[in-house]
Amino acid sequence: MTDLLRYRGRNITESEAAFIQQLIADNPKLSRNALSIKLCEVWNWRQANGALRDMVCRGLMLALHRAGHIVLPPARHARANPLARSAAERRPCKLVTIDTTALSDSLAALQPISITQVRRTESEALFDSLLEQYHYLGYVQPVGEHLKYLVHDRFGRVLACLAWSSAPRHLGARDRHIGWDASARLRNIRFIAYNTRFLILPHVQVKHLASHILGLLSRRISSDWEHLYKHPVYFLETFIDPQRFKGTCYRAANWAVLGLTTGRGKADQTRKQNRPIKEILGYALRRDFRRILQEAV
Repeated sequence: MTDLLRYRGRNITESEAAFIQQLIADNPKLSRNALSIKLCEVWNWRQANGALRDMVCRGLMLALHRAGHIVLPPARHARANPLARSAAERRPCKLVTIDTTALSDSLAALQPISITQVRRTESEALFDSLLEQYHYLGYVQPVGEHLKYLVHDRFGRVLACLAWSSAPRHLGARDRHIGWDASARLRNIRFIAYNTRFLILPHVQVKHLASHILGLLSRRISSDWEHLYKHPVYFLETFIDPQRFKGTCYRAANWAVLGLTTGRGKADQTRKQNRPIKEILGYALRRDFRRILQEAV
């Protein structure tokens, strides 16, 4: 059977495309969203935590539609690309005001530092607002598995925010460092967490705070991930733009430099650099991370 396309590690055959088209024909009143949910249920296409892979399935159906292999019903709601919106339009909620009095105490004076996972809690709005106001990239709602952390000092003052998401599927330097093959990467990429945002609030000037936070977080992120998504993580990674930052806090927290990105992005078709080249840093949460991540079955 001929493969029509490959999407998120799954080869889609002509018979599967025909099945999807028949599903659409048999359910003429369903929206694109409802059709993707129904297809996930039929295929039993689920995340590790049991939730339907609805967003991935929707992307697959749209890719088949654009390639002319199926015909989707007209979209019922036109949605703007959130990555193309202005900063004001990207704001996820009303901005929250906090005390921004300069804080330059010693790290010891702020102890104990507390780190709280705020994904799916009342404090998530505060996290989103702080990133929107104070991070140079602003706030964009992550897709897929992700965690959000707020860091407080002993007096309850917010010091920092950290966001973690599912790891990029293909990253040459990271993949060589782990030593896995394509099938192992496809199976185990979910065991890597990607640090997408790390913000020390600008009024907080405390030496060694950032590396201390990374150390604290490395001891708990795997259990937090397992609590929410029913599987642990064994390896952490992040990107550093060397034109803006040196990554000093990561190095001080014993993160290793794995190499450089290609500067081409995940949707590249030209094999030419189209964005800044960044350093890739990684941190193993277990000594035997390679053995676990290299297992293809």
